[in-house]
Amino acid sequence: MILAIASGKGGTGKTTVALSLALIWQGPVTAVDLDVEEPNLHLFLKPSIYGREKALLEVPVADESKCNFCRACSDLCQFKAISVLGEVLLTFPEMCHGCGGCLAVCPQGALTPGVRELGEVSWGQAGRIRFLMGRLRVGEAMSPPLMRAVKERLEELLSAHPGDVIIDAPPGVSCPAVNAVMDSEVIVLVTEPTPFGFYDLKLAVEAFTPLGKPMGVVVNRAGLGDQSVYDYCRDRGLPLLAEIPFDRRIAEAYSRGQVVAYLSPQLREIFNGLALGIRRLSDSRVEARESGHG
Repeated sequence: MILAIASGKGGTGKTTVALSLALIWQGPVTAVDLDVEEPNLHLFLKPSIYGREKALLEVPVADESKCNFCRACSDLCQFKAISVLGEVLLTFPEMCHGCGGCLAVCPQGALTPGVRELGEVSWGQAGRIRFLMGRLRVGEAMSPPLMRAVKERLEELLSAHPGDVIIDAPPGVSCPAVNAVMDSEVIVLVTEPTPFGFYDLKLAVEAFTPLGKPMGVVVNRAGLGDQSVYDYCRDRGLPLLAEIPFDRRIAEAYSRGQVVAYLSPQLREIFNGLALGIRRLSDSRVEARESGHG
């Protein structure tokens, strides 16, 4: 199973949930930090890193001496990463999405493949947990290409060491968040019972529903705020998988890099129940798919 832990906004406790789930999960598991702009799962897991590689993106390199300025490349590029101004050919590598279209349509061979660095992919081990993360290069604007590189490495790791996957997704509902959850089988949305949490939970549900994945909700800081989140989940038929109490001790433990699930037997039981609820969601998806074929 591939499980994505997501949230409509930052600060809801998404990484707290992903970390605790990984540590109490039954069976082989790989924890993946796809919040490549600000990865922090490694700060808590403290893995031994035994592999690193640079993630590169193919970009065009221009040879103006071969260009006939036909504009085929610039007309194709929707991101304005290449332009023809009169008899001047300009490329903007930082804006390139690496589709390779300009290389394919150039009739003169004036464009050749080059690369730019996106960031770094690293992997390792934290006890029984396999670990994988991406870190975006400072100044790099696009995270989805790096996230794809992390996923490619994940496929290689899973082929050698099969097991479940827990993804710590970036917050929000923009392209990086959608890219992180799109390959998952189950999405867990972490929210809080506040007006901001309620508003951003609705955005996340609206953004991820078209993906057709079963979703469940974890309410962090339960006891704070009002009932809006609970009413919304009931009305939308979203299962409430767990409630993590509003407790100062949890915030203090997080600030010290401690695992919330290990703070007390009550919290451990909450996360064990969450893991069970997630497996039920996954099983319901399999049953629905099989009955659809039947």
